[in-house]
Amino acid sequence: MHYSHKSRLIWAVPALALLAGCDQPLDFDLRGNFGNAFNTTDAARMASGHRPDPDNRGVISYPSYQVAVAKRGDSVKEVADRVGINPAELARYNGLSPDDPLRQNEVLALPARVEEPSPATGAHSTGPIQPPSNVDIASLAGGAIDRAQPAPVETVALKPVSQPAAAPAPTAKATDKPQVGIEPIRHKVVRGETAYTISRLYNVSVRALAEWNGLGPDFTIREGQFLLIPVPDAETAQKAAAAAAAAQKTTVPGQGSPTPTPPSAKKPLPQEKTIPAAQPMAKPKTPDLGSSQTKASTSAKMDMPVNGSIIREYKKGKTDGIDVSAASGTPVKAAKEGTVAAITSDADKVPIVVIKHTGGLLTVYANLDGIKVAKGDSVKRGQTIASIRSGKSNYVHFEVRKGFDSVDPMPYLN
Repeated sequence: MHYSHKSRLIWAVPALALLAGCDQPLDFDLRGNFGNAFNTTDAARMASGHRPDPDNRGVISYPSYQVAVAKRGDSVKEVADRVGINPAELARYNGLSPDDPLRQNEVLALPARVEEPSPATGAHSTGPIQPPSNVDIASLAGGAIDRAQPAPVETVALKPVSQPAAAPAPTAKATDKPQVGIEPIRHKVVRGETAYTISRLYNVSVRALAEWNGLGPDFTIREGQFLLIPVPDAETAQKAAAAAAAAQKTTVPGQGSPTPTPPSAKKPLPQEKTIPAAQPMAKPKTPDLGSSQTKASTSAKMDMPVNGSIIREYKKGKTDGIDVSAASGTPVKAAKEGTVAAITSDADKVPIVVIKHTGGLLTVYANLDGIKVAKGDSVKRGQTIASIRSGKSNYVHFEVRKGFDSVDPMPYLN
């Protein structure tokens, strides 16, 4: 059966609107769902199999009931005559009249059992379709009968009736194998139900429901009609049951389910010897450069008081020393070991330090701040004696004297 384009649009728009307004799967029929009594979305979600083929009369027989499938152009009376049952009784049981026309493949529920299908009636085997021996029918149905309450669902066995004398049941051949299949639920339509609500109730596709029951392209159903609910294919169900049984293992609570061993881990890999493409190069010894280094040495008799540029040179009679620029706060160091001879200040009260050295030499340090030595202290070469004064004059004034005469400091510093 096929949807018409118009039918698709009619059902797609309200379905999208309803889905947008909720975060749970829809329960169209609302049977027993008030107060969260149950949710029909828990029905089996397996793909439906094909409806079994009827015999030449159109009869499909299950252990609990039988149905008849109409042929093209059939009426209720013609189906009743073909299967050997009272037309009025068959019509009344299905909510029809004896002269009502039927669609091709439309299903009618039989009010009483008739002669079982057999090779003589065009069936593959004799007797009703038997359930698979290793498939849990209740599990596959997913408790659909209980979930569908309180709607009446006809699943009880019917009383047998006397068979017509003209059609005695033939004896089954020893080689006949019973047809295997799952007995579907037989649902009786009540007022207000549609094919869509019923398919949603049992969680099967409306297309499968239509194919199993010979519904028209508009999926019209009637009150009192019996519908077969599609079931999973028996062979598929058997394979699923066998796989589930093989995979099921009992574990201690809290241990979790066992993880199957991947095929690649069942057989260890063979031992392999990897041959390198080339031999690694020998790592050369790292020379000890420290052992060959010599300590820094200088032939100068004195060190610069600070590291900086000379911004004023010595000129005899005009400038008694040199000025070396450096940032404010830079440490000023003793040019040579000696003894602090005097700590004084100039006319602007800027501190001056004088250090006495051997050979009658004196060094003078001016424009200082934060003096760290006192008169009479012995100092070493390079020892911090003060720092450069802060302000605009970022330099230290340095002099070398022999006695009271100033001399050029550069020959002592180079």
